[in-house]
Amino acid sequence: MSTLPAIQSAYQGIQSGMQNLQKNAFSIASESTKGGDMITPMVNMNSDKLQVQAAAKALQISSDTQGTLLDIRV
Repeated sequence: MSTLPAIQSAYQGIQSGMQNLQKNAFSIASESTKGGDMITPMVNMNSDKLQVQAAAKALQISSDTQGTLLDIRV
């Protein structure tokens, strides 16, 4: 039983969430100079934060599971 796919998916989730956070932060910064809508990017940033937190938790659980499997096999 390999936890590698779960670790890769969690890593991709973190990476995607961080990229979206950066994109939304840029939108907020550029809209603030124009006086545009900043609400949507702020809401999206909260969603991105939750994505990163969930992926980090999945990464932690996968890592713990892998350590447990190694302990059992040794």
